[in-house]
Amino acid sequence: MLDDLHIHDFYRDAGRILLALFQQFPAPATIYVEDISGPDTPDEFGLHSPRHLACLGAMTWLKECGYINFAQIVRQEAVEEATLSHRSFLLMVSRGEDGMSNAEKLNEAVRGGSSPQLEALVVDLMRHL
Repeated sequence: MLDDLHIHDFYRDAGRILLALFQQFPAPATIYVEDISGPDTPDEFGLHSPRHLACLGAMTWLKECGYINFAQIVRQEAVEEATLSHRSFLLMVSRGEDGMSNAEKLNEAVRGGSSPQLEALVVDLMRHL
């Protein structure tokens, strides 16, 4: 069976990144990798952990795919002047039949810790962008 724990981590990271930028919108923000993925444990050479680098990779991927914008990566520790893209903002404020915005749903899923619910929501959001 395929071990896809890294994909579950990606969904959680993506959700947290989008929420962090939504909560700062429209002001550009610095988003620290450790604030999204948790504390880092660099090795004896000072290299970041695979988990830290995967979260940084999620930030980069979100930018490359047009979900977020940022000016630069700072020493593999943060992204500066980050904002939601226009399309991501519109998607986050969109409301479903239940009256909840996608941002509210995402916040519940991230805070509630339900991996299947978070996965379904992030995949659904990405289908619409």
